Amino acid sequence: MQIDETDRAIIEQLQRDGRVPYTRLGSAVGLSEAATRQRVQRLIDAGVMQVVAVTNPLSHGKRRMAMIGVRTEGPTDDIAKTLQGMRDIDYLVVSAGSFDLMAEVVVADDGALLDLTNRIRSVPGVRSTETFIYLDLVKQTFTWGAH
Repeated sequence: MQIDETDRAIIEQLQRDGRVPYTRLGSAVGLSEAATRQRVQRLIDAGVMQVVAVTNPLSHGKRRMAMIGVRTEGPTDDIAKTLQGMRDIDYLVVSAGSFDLMAEVVVADDGALLDLTNRIRSVPGVRSTETFIYLDLVKQTFTWGAH
């Protein structure tokens, strides 16, 4: 789907405040409330964006965040499907470089991280893992999608 400058402006506004009323959003991007509502719905239906609440995991009992690099043997498709089903993995990408997959995880504590790492290592085709524990979350932004 092609997005135009109005779509980009809508996305940028929603990235600042996902709860902005359609009347104010429309005013900011030069559309009527109805046209704005239709544009937003079209962007959502096309999978271009989703409007969600972002939480701070540390504020509700999660104490350990990490990125786990996964090296595999053979194709990554089946391994990725298995890892995708693990609820502690919040972000999973197939990557180039020294790791075939990168998984961002948020867990309760180091014991839960060890358990998850062992589950990942037990997946057929996983050759090795390397865990990068987050000491501090310095920057987290969600504005990259509109540029």
